[in-house]
Amino acid sequence: MKVLSSEIPDVLIIEPEIFGDDRGFFFESFNQRRWKAATGFQPCFVQDNHSRSVEGVLRGLHYQIKQAQAKLIRCIVGEVFDVAVDLRQGSPTYSKWVGEYLSAENKRQMWVPEGFAHGFLALTEKVELLYKATDYYAPEFERVIRWDDPDIGIEWPLTGDPILAPKDESGLWLKDAEVY
Repeated sequence: MKVLSSEIPDVLIIEPEIFGDDRGFFFESFNQRRWKAATGFQPCFVQDNHSRSVEGVLRGLHYQIKQAQAKLIRCIVGEVFDVAVDLRQGSPTYSKWVGEYLSAENKRQMWVPEGFAHGFLALTEKVELLYKATDYYAPEFERVIRWDDPDIGIEWPLTGDPILAPKDESGLWLKDAEVY
């Protein structure tokens, strides 16, 4: 497992060691011992999630104001542009974002720590994401910041208007949102 840094030091990009031949491939998507040796910390995952989207779907920017979730995200079908936004007031990277292409082909994963909003754009006809979370989903604490907030300025690789869920269409601007 190789751990790559991002423009925001707390957001990590993980490249697994892949063993492949003409029959296919094998890799460990998570190994707690190796994770701790590579990162210096040991997350406790309590929930696994599986998300499916069609091309052009943009989900996010989602976070929970209580029961904050750190997430380890990977794409198993297709490709996404995955984004993390720092919502920790007082952080030197507050309101900054990191984006990474995650795909079934590159097998990269993104570690999104607590205190960050998360979102992604589906770039291929079908996309499936798996992600591990360190706390349980709590809809009463879920909040949404607009994907197109100019104070954040995410450079989404869009070719048209995204497909949004009603909750994402009605997300708040960062300046009006509850943050950490």
